[in-house]
Amino acid sequence: MSAMSVPSHPKASFRNRLDNGDFLTLTVWAGKSDPTAEVITVQIRRLKGDVWETVGRLAAYRTADGNYSQLPERAAQKPQDENSRSET
Repeated sequence: MSAMSVPSHPKASFRNRLDNGDFLTLTVWAGKSDPTAEVITVQIRRLKGDVWETVGRLAAYRTADGNYSQLPERAAQKPQDENSRSET
């Protein structure tokens, strides 16, 4: 079994429901290329209709020797229409 087929699990995950119903989450992941490093994400998610959407996100990378850097924003994912959907 390859590493790509094994589901990834966070090292730690915390959530708080905000007064307006949104969720604030903090998640810590092992680094992909260096498992002793960590990726820390903080995000706010909101229920819009039947779908949870991320309305704010911040990600940081911590190296094994304790240096931190902010990761760039991920490109927003647009919903795919029926004709452009690819099978994976």
